[in-house]
Amino acid sequence: MSRAQTRPDVILVAVDDRTAEAWTRAAAGIERVTVHKGSILDVDCDAVVSPANGFGFMDGGLDQLYTVHFGQLVQDRVRERILHDHDGELLVGDALTVATGDERQPWLIAAPTMRVPMFLGPETVNPYLAMRAVLREARRHPGIASVAVPGLGTGTGRVPVTVCARQMRAALLRADRPVVLPASWAEATEDHRLLYTDGPGRLQY
Repeated sequence: MSRAQTRPDVILVAVDDRTAEAWTRAAAGIERVTVHKGSILDVDCDAVVSPANGFGFMDGGLDQLYTVHFGQLVQDRVRERILHDHDGELLVGDALTVATGDERQPWLIAAPTMRVPMFLGPETVNPYLAMRAVLREARRHPGIASVAVPGLGTGTGRVPVTVCARQMRAALLRADRPVVLPASWAEATEDHRLLYTDGPGRLQY
């Protein structure tokens, strides 16, 4: 994908001090990334992110908050797009955008962190895949110049906030760099492993 289009401004949203500290570390040194502590509904932005499931159900956690705030039509639009544009399932690593009907936050980006509600734990890379999908989707959308991002997989998925922060940072840094392929399996494997740990280890057992 061309990098001619600018990455959107990103607001990482935290609901508590510990998460805000992790997001602040994730944003350190990256231009146009800020941290907001409080409700994501209080953020002035073009789009909010729904760390959804693969089928567009928005009846729990943050997604339920969106449904209550924006109305049932938002879930209906997400599910209709999944049905017609994604063959009935939105995969982790992909995203879509729907209108909210709200003047303050006119768009919602659905970016699954899991296929169905489930435990993800500390060794998943789904937060990275979801964050990457959000940035790619926002970059493609002409109406989105700023996006508010909550924790990805940190609720039902129980991904540690430190792991999520590391992976969001990785996605942000890569969004600002030229697109390149890893030169070897060793490089690709190391890149993957560093998304969730600094320690040595093997991916294949």
